[in-house]
Amino acid sequence: MSNRVTQSMLNQNFLFNLNRSNKAMEKYQDQFSSGKKISKPSDDPVTAVRGMFYRSTLSEINQFKKNADDGLSWMTATDDALDEVTSVIHRVRELTVEGLNGTNDDSSLEAIASEIDQLKEHLGEIANTQMAGKYLFAGTDTKNAPYRLDPNDQEKKFINQNSEAIQVQVGQTNNVQINVNGKNIFASEEIGSIFDVLTNITKDLRDPSQSQDDHLSKLDAQLDNILKERAELGARMNRMELSQTRIDDLEVSATSLLSETEDADLSKVIIDLKSQENVQRAALSAGARIIQSSLVDFLS
Repeated sequence: MSNRVTQSMLNQNFLFNLNRSNKAMEKYQDQFSSGKKISKPSDDPVTAVRGMFYRSTLSEINQFKKNADDGLSWMTATDDALDEVTSVIHRVRELTVEGLNGTNDDSSLEAIASEIDQLKEHLGEIANTQMAGKYLFAGTDTKNAPYRLDPNDQEKKFINQNSEAIQVQVGQTNNVQINVNGKNIFASEEIGSIFDVLTNITKDLRDPSQSQDDHLSKLDAQLDNILKERAELGARMNRMELSQTRIDDLEVSATSLLSETEDADLSKVIIDLKSQENVQRAALSAGARIIQSSLVDFLS
């Protein structure tokens, strides 16, 4: 027994199909205006989850990138400071050679000693170099100046004993040390404190009769030590630059994958939208034919 199809049923089916067509139109219009395949997770849960994963990956990569940039800036500032230390020691060496050649009078020796005193103070300023309010040569004790007044003898010295490494994470399992042990530079246990070397030089210049130390060899030892520390720092800077390149490559890959996952193919969206518009027009045309004629239609 067949069911009777009423005018009301025809109208309801027409409205249902028309509403479904409108939703499809809305979907394509949203994709076209936003440039994205989905506007909410329920549209495509799989795509939404993948997009969240790639966004999380990009966020992590951006943090690694920031860490690498900050770390390289720290190391560059450290290398610049060590270069300045090298220049100061070279100047002290020149003055020492001049002062110990035996041809200077007392006033000349005093002038040389005074300049070395000033260079010593300048070395103290270099030892207290800061970046973003943090001392470069203080280990992890970055809030306290490493070169400061020693309460025991009321003289300025490099008294920081913190030799811990400062590391930054630039990958899932990649940590790079960015600092140099300031104690190795300014107060080495092997070759002695550079400040003590300069103090002894000025003392002997002011009283040549007491001169017994081989000041030039000690200055050369300090220069060799700084060269070694700068070489190690340079190797880590190269590694950091390689890490930056790798991070940039990862960022490009993750961005590309996110785009493939979320971004709509606008050419396809436009074609689908035009096709749906044709369907919409056809549906409206067909719907007009199923509406019952009124009495007015039969009046002439």
